[in-house]
Amino acid sequence: MPERRLISAESVTEGHPDKVCDQISDAILDDMLAQDPHSHVAVETSATTGQFFVFGEVSSQGYTDIQHKVRSVLRNIGYTSSDIGLDADSCGVLVALGEQSAEIRQGVDRLSKEEESAATREERYESQGAGDQGVMFGYACDETDVLMPLPIYLAHQLAYRLARVRKEGIVPHLRPDGKTQVTIEYDDDNHPLRVNTVLVSTQHDPEVDHDWLSNELQEHVIKPVLDEVCGDAVEHEGYRLLVNPTGSFILGGPAADAGLTGRKIIVDTYGGAAHHGGGAFSGKDPSKVDRSAAYAARWVAKNIVAAGLAHRVEVQIAYAIGVADPVSINVETYGTENGVSNEQIQKAVRTVFDLRPAAIIDELDLLRPIYSKTAAYGHFGRTDPDFTWEQTDKVEALKAAV
Repeated sequence: MPERRLISAESVTEGHPDKVCDQISDAILDDMLAQDPHSHVAVETSATTGQFFVFGEVSSQGYTDIQHKVRSVLRNIGYTSSDIGLDADSCGVLVALGEQSAEIRQGVDRLSKEEESAATREERYESQGAGDQGVMFGYACDETDVLMPLPIYLAHQLAYRLARVRKEGIVPHLRPDGKTQVTIEYDDDNHPLRVNTVLVSTQHDPEVDHDWLSNELQEHVIKPVLDEVCGDAVEHEGYRLLVNPTGSFILGGPAADAGLTGRKIIVDTYGGAAHHGGGAFSGKDPSKVDRSAAYAARWVAKNIVAAGLAHRVEVQIAYAIGVADPVSINVETYGTENGVSNEQIQKAVRTVFDLRPAAIIDELDLLRPIYSKTAAYGHFGRTDPDFTWEQTDKVEALKAAV
C-alpha cells in the first residue's frame, strides 16, 4: 500500500534569533506609529553574540529610544543573563537609521497634509501609490476552524505553548530559544488524517535530563495542544516524537546563531502550503504593500472560504511602485469551488474588495501600533481582534456578488 502524502511545517519561539530581530523591528515600528500614525518605517535588525544592529529608513514626527526598545524586547522574551547567552542590560546596540528616500515617498504621498485633509476618500485612495513593486499572496482552507493549514497552525500552537510553560514555570529549566515542527498525513482528497511526527527543539539548562524533558514536553506542551486542535477529527495517537534530536540544546539565541529580520517568512505565513512573494513583514509600516497587501490577500482568501465558495483558495495581488491600482489580481481555487465557477469568484472579489493601498489601510485600520504581537507565532490564523485581516466581514457581500 503506497504511503499517504506527508506535509510538514515549522514554527519558532519568540527566543529564536530571527524572531528576536522581528520583534525588535516591530516594537520600533509600533512606537513610531503610536506617536505619528503616518510614520514611514522600514527598520531591520541583525543580531550576533552580545550585539544588535538596528538599521533602515524612517520618516516620522515621533522619536524612539532604540536602545530602550531593544533591551525591553529582550527582557520580555527572557534574555536577562549572560549565563544563558544574552543579557538585555549589557548587550551592545548599534543604530544606523536614515530618512526614507524622497523618490519612494513621492510615489506614496502625493498629497500634502493640507490637501489630504480636504480630499475625498476616492481622491485619497487614488493619490497613494504602492510603496514598492511586488507580488503578495494570501491563502485559506477549511482544515481548521481558523481556516489555516493544519501543519503550520499546530506548529504555531506548540511553539506558543512551549514559551508559555517556560514563562509560567510549568516546565522548569527551559530557556528562550526553541523550534517546533509538525508532519501531517493527508488522504488523496487533501484531507488531514493523522499526526505523523512532532518535533520539538528547546533550549534548556545544562543539568536537564533528556528523558525527563521529553516526558515533560509531552505532558505539558504536546498533548494539550494536539487534544485541543485535533479533537476527534484528526488522529493524534501513536505519532513519532522527536525532542532535541542532537541530544542537548544548551547554547541558543544570537549566541548560537546570528539573527536577522524577515528570515522566517514561511513561518510567518502558511508553512509552505501557499506561495510567497518574497517580501518580509516585520519593521515595515502599512504603506509597504509587502505587509498590507499580504494581509489583504489573506482577508480576501479567508472570506471566500468562510462564504463556502471554495474549500481552498490562494489569492495573488501584484503592484507597481507609485501606482494605486493592483497590476493584477488572481484567485486560485484548485478545483475546490462549491457551486460557482472560479471566474465568478474572481469577479466577485474585484466587486467586493478595494485593494488599493490606502483603501486596505482604511478597511483594516492598519495605522495602529498593533504589530509587535504579529512578530511571533504567525501573522495569520490568530483570533486577536487587532488582527483585522482575520475578520470574515465580507461573506454576505461575496455571496451576493456571485
